Amino acid sequence: MNKLITGFALGLLVGILYAPEKGTTTRQRIADKGNDLKDQFADFIDNLAGRFEDRADELEDYVHEEAENIKAESV
Repeated sequence: MNKLITGFALGLLVGILYAPEKGTTTRQRIADKGNDLKDQFADFIDNLAGRFEDRADELEDYVHEEAENIKAESV
């Protein structure tokens, strides 16, 4: 993830230095790219959180099943 941010920053810097457009247009493009990156990061975090929740649910189900199996064996 750190390499992604570094690459983004370097690309942004080179783009600004060689930009043939007006400053206002360049600033708007930078803001748009920043918003896109923020949205992608939010999606990534949501996806990751969903995976953890799914794993937690699976683990909880497994623990309950094993507990029931142990109870059944001890009777």
